[in-house]
Amino acid sequence: MSEHTPTGAQPEEPSGSEPVRLDQGHVQGTGGVPEQFANPGLPPHVLRNADLDEKAAKRAERQVALLFLVSIFGTVLFIVAYLLVDTGTQVWVPFTNEMSLSNLLLGLGLSLSLLGIGLGAVHWAKTLMPDTEVVEMRHPMRSQDEDRQDFVDTMLEGGESSQLTRRPLLKATFGGAMGLFALPLLVQLVGSLGPLPRNDLSVTFWDKSENGKSDKLRLMRDPENTPIKPADVTIGSVFHIQPEGLLDLHHGKLEQMSKASVLLMRLNPKDFQDTDRGRKARSWGHEGIVAYSKVCTHVGCPVGLYEQTTHHLLCPCHQSTFDVTNDCEIVFGPAGHPLPQLKVGVDSEGYLIADQPFQEPVGPSFWERG
Repeated sequence: MSEHTPTGAQPEEPSGSEPVRLDQGHVQGTGGVPEQFANPGLPPHVLRNADLDEKAAKRAERQVALLFLVSIFGTVLFIVAYLLVDTGTQVWVPFTNEMSLSNLLLGLGLSLSLLGIGLGAVHWAKTLMPDTEVVEMRHPMRSQDEDRQDFVDTMLEGGESSQLTRRPLLKATFGGAMGLFALPLLVQLVGSLGPLPRNDLSVTFWDKSENGKSDKLRLMRDPENTPIKPADVTIGSVFHIQPEGLLDLHHGKLEQMSKASVLLMRLNPKDFQDTDRGRKARSWGHEGIVAYSKVCTHVGCPVGLYEQTTHHLLCPCHQSTFDVTNDCEIVFGPAGHPLPQLKVGVDSEGYLIADQPFQEPVGPSFWERG
């Protein structure tokens, strides 16, 4: 008796096909292995109503088509809501309080589009497509040419047996549902890119087309909103400048400031480099006073640091450095272009003005600029 055998119990000798219990201890096997396992076979195939009754098959066909039509309706609802419904319109929905009508219709439309295709495909497969059990014996990995051709024939036969060719209503509604389902994805992709930039980066408040006034606007201190004379700009000083009229705006002020902001400083005219860029920078200034865009050409951070001894402008975000003596040429950092220069002059009253707007786009590089 084994120490694992309960008291008063006799161990039973297991047969070759029975499992060994934990309370039987060590068991000596016979070493016999069955030569072949019995094939359990397949349960008898049960025919569906659609297999026995053509009326049931037609009813299933109409049900599947209805589900695909639901998908088409959902897709159309999504597109109409995306294009026509105002995002600010609110509606009351039970259990959720108020919510955006646009979001509600977009969600319902996409849900119906997905649900109709999914339920239609499942119902189609369950009621009309063949459901006979198939057993495939193992064979070499690479089939013979005859078998490969048989596969092609089987696929074609499957398409025929799915009754897609016999039932044009299914083909039309399924094709419509699958074809239209891609439209919500494309609409979101294209619509979410926002408006095209057009000339938004090339035109600022310094341009007449933006301010509705003369091109030669006065340079105004920011935030004092007062004009400035050349005598006010001493060597080493820096002024934050906005175009005349911008600080008086009530709408769109921040957007305009983000493009039109300018840094104004004065150098000794002898400090400009004797290069084409240096001579251009000096000629576009007034008695050594020069003005450059404050928007870094890397990612648009404000260039707000001026080193008087080196005449360098520094962007604090990623340390792009521009040399004012050479028309703000890049001397360090990831910026892709020099800062655009604003050509300045003096009006009849002695105040500094912009002789012309920026002659190149301000801000970061973009695909049209290179």
